[in-house]
Amino acid sequence: MANTKSAIKRVRRSERRRRINQVHRSQARTYVKRTRTLIAAGQIEEAEAAAQQAVSSLDRAAQKGIIHKNKAARGKSRLMKRLNQAKEQAA
Repeated sequence: MANTKSAIKRVRRSERRRRINQVHRSQARTYVKRTRTLIAAGQIEEAEAAAQQAVSSLDRAAQKGIIHKNKAARGKSRLMKRLNQAKEQAA
């Protein structure tokens, strides 16, 4: 346990930041999962809209430093690759 006043404050601040970061990270994961589910179900139009939300959420998380920018780029790339493959198969 923290002993000094500044260490106690730092514990409070880091816990607050952890909860905020957790929200953004979870939101990004949810949008990616929703997009992948729609792609698997063959609902291409809905998947495109969900992909836009997922990309936006990943970019926002990377911008805030919650996830690494390369992780966001990798996630976007894999998601769009799946979406484009599904479009080709549907056409």
